[in-house]
Amino acid sequence: MTADVISIPRAALHEQVAQRLRQMLVEGRIAPGAKLNERELSELLNVSRTPLREAIKMLAAEGLVELLPNRGAIAVSLTEADVLNTFEVMAGLEGMAGELAAQRITAQELAEVQAMQFEMMAAYTRRDLSAYYAVNARIHAAISDAAKNPVLATVYKQVNARLQALRFRSNQDGEKWKRAVKEHEKMIEALVARDGQAMREILQLHLRNKRDVVLEQLREAANGQRGAA
Repeated sequence: MTADVISIPRAALHEQVAQRLRQMLVEGRIAPGAKLNERELSELLNVSRTPLREAIKMLAAEGLVELLPNRGAIAVSLTEADVLNTFEVMAGLEGMAGELAAQRITAQELAEVQAMQFEMMAAYTRRDLSAYYAVNARIHAAISDAAKNPVLATVYKQVNARLQALRFRSNQDGEKWKRAVKEHEKMIEALVARDGQAMREILQLHLRNKRDVVLEQLREAANGQRGAA
């Protein structure tokens, strides 16, 4: 009995490479400001440079990497002002998406979000931050989709891409991670109650708390660099 060899379409390959690079950027395995070394990444991911370069272009369009003339691609590094401005916009988008989702979510969509919440809590119990963050991102995306506003969904994805790595790192402190989990529980309660105002408020609080943690981390890193100098 033989199995046919199934070739992976080129488009699918570079999308797979983009997903793997995206995870490396989000989880800090490629540090902010670091150059993306094509030779090393090709060997690590076991792909040629063509799909790798296509993947890097995708990530540049998402705002995760920056393409510099004669220097290649570097992982985006946000300043404190960038963080403040981006979280400010994101809080507005999350709040609007949450309020609309509470009004428009279907029973099936709600059940799917609740199932993801259980999955996320299982990852939290294991203290598996990588798995936790992956499900967490799916929950926020599902809430955005449940708002059923394609313009809002497009802008949400564009802005959120800039914050993925920062949102991931904001849960590395145990107490702050615990607080984020409790905020997620309140989101689900508001969705079930179809309480748009409560949903808007908890999502905006969630984003403000994330912002404050991220700013604290940036300042600590800056102080550490000055101390080392």
